[in-house]
Amino acid sequence: MSATQLAALARTVEPQRMLRRFLALDAVVTGANALAYLALAGPLGRFLGAGSTLLTGLGAFLALYAAGVGLLAARPHPAALGVRVVVEANLAWSAVSLAALVLWLAPTTAGAVWTVLQALTVAGFALLQHMALRERQLSQD
Repeated sequence: MSATQLAALARTVEPQRMLRRFLALDAVVTGANALAYLALAGPLGRFLGAGSTLLTGLGAFLALYAAGVGLLAARPHPAALGVRVVVEANLAWSAVSLAALVLWLAPTTAGAVWTVLQALTVAGFALLQHMALRERQLSQD
């Protein structure tokens, strides 16, 4: 992905703003997912073929993670180390989600599709955040 494409996605050419927007989008999507898991653990568990206890635990974890990413996004100049931690955590989440699907989860078809889609979405956030961080670092040289 070129810098121009990245800027178009972020709707800004300013690397600092680009990075903050991708972090904020991650926080919003993750927070919405957390709230859904927490509020609808039973019905979603049945639909996805996952236990409500698992979804409640994931929802609590995701709520805390979303809050942390949101706080990072709210900083005028998010620390590079913090952004790298978010990128690595997102990549780990994607890998663990796909591994869980293959190794121990027994989801419904909807659950399998959801697991793959959310893993790809989270990996996409990691890529966008990594590229925006790199753009910011290049603009500071």
